[in-house]
Amino acid sequence: MNNKTSNLKQIVKRNMYKWHRTIGLITVIPVIFWTLSGLMHPFLSNWFKPQIAHQILVPKSIDKGQIQLTFQDVLRKNNIQEFKNFRIVNFNQQTYYQLKSIKGDLHYFNTTTGIALSNGDKLYAEYLARYFIADSTSKIKSITVQTDFSQQYKYVNRYLPVWKVSFNRKDAMDVYVETASSQLATFNTDARKTFLWLFDNFHSWSFLEAISNNIVKTCIMVALLSIIALSALSGILIYGVLWKKFKKPKKGSKIGFLRLYHRQIGICISLLTLTFAFSGAYHIMNKLKLNTIQNVVYQPTINISELKIPNNILNLDLDRLSNISLVKFKKQVYFQVFYNKTEDLPEETIYINAKDSSKLNNGNLEYAKFLANKFENKSEDTEEPEMECCSSNATENDICKSKLIKTSVLYKFDDREYGFVFKRLPVVKLTYNTPNHTNLYIDTKTSRLAAKIADADRYEGYSFAFLHKFHYLDWAGKNFRDFFILLVALLILTVSLLGLMIFIKK
Repeated sequence: MNNKTSNLKQIVKRNMYKWHRTIGLITVIPVIFWTLSGLMHPFLSNWFKPQIAHQILVPKSIDKGQIQLTFQDVLRKNNIQEFKNFRIVNFNQQTYYQLKSIKGDLHYFNTTTGIALSNGDKLYAEYLARYFIADSTSKIKSITVQTDFSQQYKYVNRYLPVWKVSFNRKDAMDVYVETASSQLATFNTDARKTFLWLFDNFHSWSFLEAISNNIVKTCIMVALLSIIALSALSGILIYGVLWKKFKKPKKGSKIGFLRLYHRQIGICISLLTLTFAFSGAYHIMNKLKLNTIQNVVYQPTINISELKIPNNILNLDLDRLSNISLVKFKKQVYFQVFYNKTEDLPEETIYINAKDSSKLNNGNLEYAKFLANKFENKSEDTEEPEMECCSSNATENDICKSKLIKTSVLYKFDDREYGFVFKRLPVVKLTYNTPNHTNLYIDTKTSRLAAKIADADRYEGYSFAFLHKFHYLDWAGKNFRDFFILLVALLILTVSLLGLMIFIKK
């Protein structure tokens, strides 16, 4: 009986070693890919990140002296009856009405003469790109409109469409700008382009998606991450819990030396290996959802006949005025007026009726609630919907069946939920009492949905932020956190290579 028990134990131990080796070998190449590309991330996203002169276009007060013609005057002069919107931009010592046409194109009309600027949007894109990098002399290699995300312009940048302005410089700088909002989307130097390619292929495995599809790529990556988790668990079992029951390697043998460090380092980082694998798989599976938030925008058609009040006779604080635009909701057209922040007064958006110049109380909040209901209702009527929000197929998680319980305006990013990755500020935050605790973030300036966050999004976000990017170490500073990530990735790589060396020598 004792011999049978002893033999059974030996079989179990041999099989445990065998399976630990096998699943470790299966994932050694993916681990090398993931850790090496992960090791590069702190260097190019923090320590050696390229610098740029300006991150934002600082809003200036409008020079009323350059606005000789009203917006209505310009429309009539150019025989325009219908349009989407307008705002005022200033570049190259000239002021223009930037008009969004029915087709969505941007046109520029001089506010003094009313004459259209030829290739205006292209010229404004060049102006913005040169402003952001503070370069007025380098030649432009190419300037094109980009309507889709790509390997070098990722979904994380959010803005579409954008102009890609490529400069003929030593660093081969590419600058992406959204002219509709005068925003810098992102910028890439040669070094950053190389990093994006390496990270895209060796960390995100986009090559799999290129030869198959996103579902196949996700399944393969999740399967390999699950195997890595099993490898870590089996290592804990063998080298941690049951180590005394296994035969020790002989002292002085090469395999013994390798196995000693493989065991010690592996045990030290086993928990972090599990968290990396779990959070990575969770994050990848979340990407199966189609990202379409950049297309969620409300742009009704406005007719010139709806503008009864000229924009240059509005009772405005010109010292604070940064821009003016239009919105249309609840069958009314309003001038949307943007005021800069001063020492005494906060940044502010007010709404003035274009029919009788009356001011709408709590206009920004009212418009944000209108947009929230509009976006959630998913009605095909994009012109003048009556806000009977709930459709017949609405569920209990839809905001149109829920009560709005809290509102606030965010002028800076909130790392707990609405972080820098969402790009747009300021936004109105609307909190609803849905079972999944839905928050909507509305960018009233561009009439867009900036983000929709529910419990499922929070869980994945917290998992990735804390288990994959170690944001619980933020208290020690970004440099310390990045160094710790670097060290952990290096140790995981070392454990995998030691295991591979043991297999080869044995």
